[in-house]
Amino acid sequence: MIEYLQQILTGQFEAALCMLNQCVAACPPEHWEGKIANDRFRHVSYHTLFFTDLYLSPGEQAFTLRDLHARGGDERGPTLSPGLSREETLGYLAICRRKMIETFAAETPQSLQGPSGFPWLKFSRGEAHLYNLRHVQHHTGQLSAYLRRVEPALSDRKALPWVRTGWR
Repeated sequence: MIEYLQQILTGQFEAALCMLNQCVAACPPEHWEGKIANDRFRHVSYHTLFFTDLYLSPGEQAFTLRDLHARGGDERGPTLSPGLSREETLGYLAICRRKMIETFAAETPQSLQGPSGFPWLKFSRGEAHLYNLRHVQHHTGQLSAYLRRVEPALSDRKALPWVRTGWR
């Protein structure tokens, strides 16, 4: 059963990250600073990846800031992080994808049933992975809707296609 759970978590998380990748890659330079709710496209992309990276860690204490966080910011702080360039964001996305694959491959029934590792997430590690996945999907939806609204070439469903499972 654990192998099956690892397989479906990986497939669905890869699909969500793939769709986020499509949005970041398709965003024209003139819209990288575009307004999405109270933030900018740049920041929403970075925020999504920062928390993906954080929540894939075994816990808050195990999370280590990367060199790119010196430029992008620590999203746990009270101030708005500046985010990264589009190219750096795509690189960070690749890092998060690798971390996700490694993390899910290492999970056990015991680790998934244990605590999330984050004091503000009062549920199991398994549920934290689903929470993390929903977070990626939420912000990817924001980015996709924004791009479809401001960029006519991206309003076609084929421009930012739905990914059912896995990376493509």
